[in-house]
Amino acid sequence: MSTSSTVDRAFRAALYDTDDTALDTAASLLAADPAADAELDRRGAEFVATAWRRGWQPADVVRIVRRELDDVHVLLVARLVRAQAAQDRPRGPRWAAQLEDLPDRAAPRTDRFSHATGVLELYRLLLRLPVLEPLDAGAPRHGPRPESRALARIRALLAKAEATGYPQEAEALSAKAQELMARHSVDEALLSAHAPSPDAPGACRIGVEPPYEQAKAVLLDAVADANHCRAVWNEALGFSTVVGFETDLEAVELLYTSLLVQAETAMTKAEAAQRAGGRKRTKTFRQSFLAAYAHRAGTRLRAVAERTAAETGAADADLLPVLASREVAVTDRLERMFPETTTTRLRGADDAAGWTEGTRAADRAQVGHRRPLPGQ
Repeated sequence: MSTSSTVDRAFRAALYDTDDTALDTAASLLAADPAADAELDRRGAEFVATAWRRGWQPADVVRIVRRELDDVHVLLVARLVRAQAAQDRPRGPRWAAQLEDLPDRAAPRTDRFSHATGVLELYRLLLRLPVLEPLDAGAPRHGPRPESRALARIRALLAKAEATGYPQEAEALSAKAQELMARHSVDEALLSAHAPSPDAPGACRIGVEPPYEQAKAVLLDAVADANHCRAVWNEALGFSTVVGFETDLEAVELLYTSLLVQAETAMTKAEAAQRAGGRKRTKTFRQSFLAAYAHRAGTRLRAVAERTAAETGAADADLLPVLASREVAVTDRLERMFPETTTTRLRGADDAAGWTEGTRAADRAQVGHRRPLPGQ
């Protein structure tokens, strides 16, 4: 029997049937034929290439595998993605960064039957991936570029804000970071407007992981809106698609990640204080905390962005028309990608203590014109 026949028989038995008995039968076929291993890997690379044609990217695939299966499957798919990338066309700096972030450990050694079972479970998932909106239509045409000094400084400020144990210091660091983001966005907008071939808006996907993913999606939407981007949440697949110009997308990724880290740290401390006071329920407290944090953060972020744009606009008459033009371009791209969207009511944010503590935490981590720390 040829190796191709072995793999075909295994696939017919298991990939189109979710029954465990069918999976065991297929895994037994593959375990009994070591010569089929290379063909099995080749088919896996084909599944990965098909996922790319359906609009998925490396980080998306790793995220869904981690969400639906186990760590061993994440390692298996990372190996497949790397193998397929060697035969793939260049896809830009964001794609390359996702490849760099793939787990680099090999899957643990196990018996052939267990390994075949894991591979087939992974292929079942890859086979059923739906079509996603393509993200590369608005990719920058100028190719990779080094990180600007402004973004490097923003990254450093946010890292310090996440690491400090002092709320006032975190507040000042986050404030300075958002102020720099707003000014950097304005500078990039003016440079793009005067360039011979200004970039079109792009898009990226940012994971919105459980638990309390609804409140996290609201926080991401607030960060995106304050940084001249728009976000659409896909609850079923665990991510939001953010549309905007490249520099603004980078800012959104940085600030959302940082604020989420700060929110979860503050929530843990606030919850401990609540428990010390005799409180036992935590789920509603956490949901309300994160919802209030997102609401308050969005209000303050927008205030900083609007104030920065107004101050810069007063000094540069070209700015306001440029920002308006970019906003129209972002909205147009969003509507072409997502012609139909719905709104979702935030559920479970009815705990008064959680709402109060979340608002306070957002004020502490929040951004605005504050006196910077010495040396900043």
